Amino acid sequence: MESVGLVDLVGNLLEKARSASAGRSAQTVHGGQDHHLRQTVIALAGGRALGEHESPGEATLQVLEGTVRLHAGDESWEGAAGDFVLIPPVRHDLEAVTDAAVLLSVAVHDIS
Repeated sequence: MESVGLVDLVGNLLEKARSASAGRSAQTVHGGQDHHLRQTVIALAGGRALGEHESPGEATLQVLEGTVRLHAGDESWEGAAGDFVLIPPVRHDLEAVTDAAVLLSVAVHDIS
């Protein structure tokens, strides 16, 4: 059985994000070419964002630390540690209101 210490991982990724020119850092904790599920921890320094991008398909976001804001079309959602949201299947962006880390889970339907 494989396990990942998310508290330590979040701390390490936030440290990297704070010093990175893009203000972010990420690590896939599960998934890859032979899996239908990909899970990635993404850390963003406060005030930084993942610019608008296409929806990856069926996906969820769980806030692990800090506060984030998800913009999707005319809708906006703000979440803090412990909050969970289904990502709408439209173009969206993610903004870190404070230093933050999230767990992005994406269902990959075609792995061939």
